[in-house]
Amino acid sequence: MGSSSAWRWAFALFLLVFLGVSVAGGRLAYFAIIPASEDEAVESTVLVARGTGPAEIARQLAAGKVISSAEDFLLIGRVMRKWKSIRMGEYLVTSAMTPLEIFSLLASGKSIQHLVTIREGQNMYEVADLLEKTGLAARDRVLALCRDREFMKAHGFLEPLPPSLEGYLFPETYSFTRVETPEQMLATMVRKYRAVWADIRAKHAASILALGLSEHQMITLASVIEKETGAPEERPMISSVFHNRLRKKMRLQSDPTTIYGMWERYSGNIRRQDLLTPSPFNTYTSPALPLGPISNPGRHSIEAALNPVESEYLFFVSQNDGRHVFTKTYGEHTSAVKKFQLDPRAREGKSWRDLKQSKN
Repeated sequence: MGSSSAWRWAFALFLLVFLGVSVAGGRLAYFAIIPASEDEAVESTVLVARGTGPAEIARQLAAGKVISSAEDFLLIGRVMRKWKSIRMGEYLVTSAMTPLEIFSLLASGKSIQHLVTIREGQNMYEVADLLEKTGLAARDRVLALCRDREFMKAHGFLEPLPPSLEGYLFPETYSFTRVETPEQMLATMVRKYRAVWADIRAKHAASILALGLSEHQMITLASVIEKETGAPEERPMISSVFHNRLRKKMRLQSDPTTIYGMWERYSGNIRRQDLLTPSPFNTYTSPALPLGPISNPGRHSIEAALNPVESEYLFFVSQNDGRHVFTKTYGEHTSAVKKFQLDPRAREGKSWRDLKQSKN
C-alpha cells in the first residue's frame, strides 16, 4: 500500500470516529478522501466571487465533474467547518483531487492569474477592449470609470481634473484575477504610473523645471510622441520638433491627435474634412497641445518629452518604414512630402494608409 493511500485510509478512520461509526459516516469519510476520477482526470475552474455561497460552489464543482456529489461536498464542508475558510478567487481543480484537497485549495487564496499586457501607445479604448476580451471586465464599465470624476479624485487626481485616465494607465504586463473589480485593476495601473512618474521626476527635475510644463502637459506631449514614431531612437527628435513648434505657437498638426478625437467613429482613413473640423484633440485647428493624452505612453516617451534634443527642425514626414525625415523649412518639408508621400512608388506596400486600403 502506497504512502498516499495509507494516509487516506488512516484519515478515513479518523473521520469515522469524528463523524460517528455509521453507514452514513463511513460513506462521507470515503467520499472525503477519494477523488472523483484518478484514471482520466478532468480539469475545471470554480469561481468564488463576493457573495458566492456553498451551494453555488458545490454546484460548479459537480457541473465540472470534479466531485461526484454536490450534496456530500456541502455536508463535508459543514461537518468539518470548512466553509468559513473559503477565500475569493478562481481556482483550477481536477477530478484527481480529493474533496479535502479541493477544500484546501479553495482556502489557500491561490487564484488563477491572468496576464494582461498593455502596450506602449495603446489608449483607454484599447485597454477596455483588452480587459473585455480576456473576460476580466466589461468595456463600457472600464470606460465609464476612466471618465468618472469621483473615481479620479479617489485615486489622487486633483483639480483641475484631466478629462479621463487616458495617459495614466501605465503600459505594463499585469497579473489580474477574475475576482478583482474594474476599479481595482484601473487603480493598479494608476499606481504603476505614479511610481514611474515619481522616479522620472526625481531624475529629471532640472529638465521639468526648465521646460515649465505641468505634469499633465508632459504626459500629453509624451502620448503624442509615442504615437508618432515606430523608431525608439527618434523620440527625442520628434520631441524637439514639437517643443520648437509650441515655442513658436505653431500648430502641432499631428494625425494621431485628430484620430483620437474621433476614435469611436474612425474608419481607418483621415479625410481633409476631419483635419479641418475643430475638436479639443485636433492639433490641426488648435496651436497648442491637445486637451489631454491620446494614449498611454511608456517611460521612454515620457523621458523624451522631458529631454528633447536641441535642433531647429519644425517638420517631419514619414519615410514609410517607421522612420522620418526631419526638415527646418516649409519648402524642405514640401519636397519631402512629394518624395515620400505623394509619390506612389515610395509608399507602395509600406504606407499604413495603403495597407489599410488593401484590406478593404
